[in-house]
Amino acid sequence: MQNVYTFYGENCPEEPDADGVSVKTRRVIHVQAEQAVNGNSGSSGAPNAEAQAEFPATEGPRYRQIYEDLYSAIQRGAFQPGDRLPSEAELGKRYNTSRITVAKAVNELQLKGLVSRRPGSGTHVRAPMVSTGHVFGLLIPDLGRTEIFEPICHGMMQSPLSKQHSLLWGHSMREAAQQEKEAEHLCHQYVTQKVSGVFFAPLEFTPEKDAVNQRIATALDRAGISIVLLDRCFAPYPTRSKYDLVGIDNRQAGFRITQHLLQHGATRIAFVAKPQSSSTVTARIAGYREALTAHGLRSQKDMVCFGDPDDPDFIEKLLTECRPDGIVGANDFMAARVMASLAKAGVKVPEEIRLVGIDDVKYASMLPVPLTTQHQNCSDIGAMALATMLQRLENPGLPTRDVLLQTHTVVRRSCGTHLSAHQKTS
Repeated sequence: MQNVYTFYGENCPEEPDADGVSVKTRRVIHVQAEQAVNGNSGSSGAPNAEAQAEFPATEGPRYRQIYEDLYSAIQRGAFQPGDRLPSEAELGKRYNTSRITVAKAVNELQLKGLVSRRPGSGTHVRAPMVSTGHVFGLLIPDLGRTEIFEPICHGMMQSPLSKQHSLLWGHSMREAAQQEKEAEHLCHQYVTQKVSGVFFAPLEFTPEKDAVNQRIATALDRAGISIVLLDRCFAPYPTRSKYDLVGIDNRQAGFRITQHLLQHGATRIAFVAKPQSSSTVTARIAGYREALTAHGLRSQKDMVCFGDPDDPDFIEKLLTECRPDGIVGANDFMAARVMASLAKAGVKVPEEIRLVGIDDVKYASMLPVPLTTQHQNCSDIGAMALATMLQRLENPGLPTRDVLLQTHTVVRRSCGTHLSAHQKTS
């Protein structure tokens, strides 16, 4: 039921070099060293009494002797984090060597991330590097049902920020009522495991979705676990909960895909959605209506239709009452089911009715009539969700943020643009 994914992907650790440090780790150390030179903060305290004692003599090259003596003193606590090491001049006198040799030894300590060098202030011991890896929970009841979420998760794992962080996830393919119970059960598991944060895609289409979504958010809040919402908010549109959200601009997506139909000759456009859809669908409907208004068509009968696209009665009612020449599906799944039902009813797409969707899922291009749709970059959503979560953990006082990625129209045959082009040339 529950799996653990450690974020690696392209960030998989490399083999160590001769010093036992991977090339990638060494690169990180170099960056840390550069940051130290540029002025990382630290204590200005002097070394303690033990550090003032003579360093034990060791064999080998002089710079290496100095390095090992200083390294040993730091490791055994003779120098504490923030303590200043003896100056290069002092070390040169103590070891009877040049400052260039001393600088080479101190440089190596710096590259190992043990000290920082600040101009005018000397060389100071750095605090030990502590792992900042987080464990996150993924709470997506629709994972495995709705295609967009798998590439979103893949985007998280491929993000350059994902190194050292882990993701716990679980999902259910059961019926709606059981889905609600398992979502709450998974939430309580995350609370017990004390995860740092949860990526939450609220339930939709289930009878008690509003109450369950609220209980999940409340439970995570009480446990002090940060939440980043994926794709949608559980508050009814246009209101918003207090949690960060990463997704697409659904209102704009609804506007653009409707505008596309209008620009290619459709004048009676219906919007088709399932009952109990999430707030993303409500936002898409708002965009759809704005596009109609912008083209002077809002005075016509409201043609937003909620129902089951596989129900012949619903399709018949849609065709007889709305008489559409274009249909916007709330998403690609809805558009695909409408396409199948229209085919059964003997209605040709796009010759009789132009049809479009939103999301650009993988199968959109493989439908009997390839589907025109609004493309959302799910991988980018995942990467931005991870960045948003890390920012929230670093700065809990940030205001609530909507991180909304742009979409673009992918034109295929279902919208009938090829018919429009043919009409213009004939």
